[in-house]
Amino acid sequence: MRALAILLAVVVTVLVALPLVPDATLPEIAAYRFELAVAAVVAAVLLLLVILAGGGRKAAPERPRAEAARPVVAVPPPAATHEADVVTLLALLQEKGRLVDFLMDDVAPYTDAQVGAAARVVHQGCKAVLKEHFAIRPVREEPEGSAVTVEADHPADQYRLVGTIKGAAPFTGRLVHRGWKADAVKLPRVLRPAGDRLPTIAPAEVEIT
Repeated sequence: MRALAILLAVVVTVLVALPLVPDATLPEIAAYRFELAVAAVVAAVLLLLVILAGGGRKAAPERPRAEAARPVVAVPPPAATHEADVVTLLALLQEKGRLVDFLMDDVAPYTDAQVGAAARVVHQGCKAVLKEHFAIRPVREEPEGSAVTVEADHPADQYRLVGTIKGAAPFTGRLVHRGWKADAVKLPRVLRPAGDRLPTIAPAEVEIT
């Protein structure tokens, strides 16, 4: 799970950085800036899903050494709910933005204009889900490109320092991306179905004739 999160973080970074490359350096990228932005949003959503899935797993607290040994009693593990929570988020993104349809479909036969039009619908619907169920705000409020200072006591997960890093914090540099953080999550709680089956992302629609 950690390896997948790192991979998705690298993908998001690359997709965000590509549109910043000057047109003279990679002219073929200029025509696909919108598609790259959509891909970055999708990759960021998948990264969020992976983080939510991994966040539900907590290590068991270490038993104090002074405690007397006790007989080992087999206790059934509590019903896991974090997988169901992730599927619930996917269901919301599918319902509002058709995200799963968009990602699982083969877009090769479609033109760039058709893909772009579909991506706009996905963007609007997924953005509505994020705004309704997450309190999301930038890590830094300054405009991108501004000179900022990263203090010594900064949370390690809120900054990715790139370039030439010398000495100790505080560091001063140019803000390439403002970052995002969630102050609250309001996902609906869905009970996991009986057995090992996860909730359905989107039900199959059958027209009865």
